[in-house]
Amino acid sequence: MNRLHTDLAPLHVSIHAGGFMGGIPEYNAAFASLLSSLTGAVIVLPSYRFAPLHPFPAAIDDIDDVLAWLRSNASQRLGADPSLLTISGFSAGANLALAATQQQQEQKSDPTNIKAAVTFYAPIDLRLPPHEKPIPAGLPRANPISAILPLSDAYVASTGSDGRNVADARLHPFLAELRTLPGRMLFVIPTLDILLHEQLVFVERLKKEAEEEGRERVVESLIVEGQWHGWVECG
Repeated sequence: MNRLHTDLAPLHVSIHAGGFMGGIPEYNAAFASLLSSLTGAVIVLPSYRFAPLHPFPAAIDDIDDVLAWLRSNASQRLGADPSLLTISGFSAGANLALAATQQQQEQKSDPTNIKAAVTFYAPIDLRLPPHEKPIPAGLPRANPISAILPLSDAYVASTGSDGRNVADARLHPFLAELRTLPGRMLFVIPTLDILLHEQLVFVERLKKEAEEEGRERVVESLIVEGQWHGWVECG
């Protein structure tokens, strides 16, 4: 692999799913292995504290701590270049991947800022509980993940009666401004998912802002017809 100006590998952080209430980093092992073999990157698979015992902002605080450690230690301890930092996440992990771009460090002009983000079926707007989100066409009544939807709401519900209205992009990445986000973003969006609407609206808003403001941003979406939330891990 041709690495310009450095003998260090690119650095990628991939955050696992689990409805903010569980999951293990090994969920992403196959993805990490494939990504590493294709890019030569060092892949870091962090975990984080879970709701309801640890509601917002515990999980994103943990991810922020991981990123801070990597910025200071990745080059010597992992042979990876923190100035080539990218991030991805699945479901709850996708929320955290985008939320991580909203920390104060990311808003400074710094070579170790996150360069790109890839999300898979990201819950980016937690202001509406799962049962109130728009149901996409074609989603069967017997939704296989319907039983766990109330559980996945514990991360935000535990913040109190007004938690949904907290205008914090670390909780609701949907609220993030384009200028605060990485320069390159890809949203992988299955059509049979109650998160379909919020992701499509977010992507279109970012594309429009990039065009209107003349910002050099790459915002892309991969719409996967006929697939469910979580199909990558279940495949």
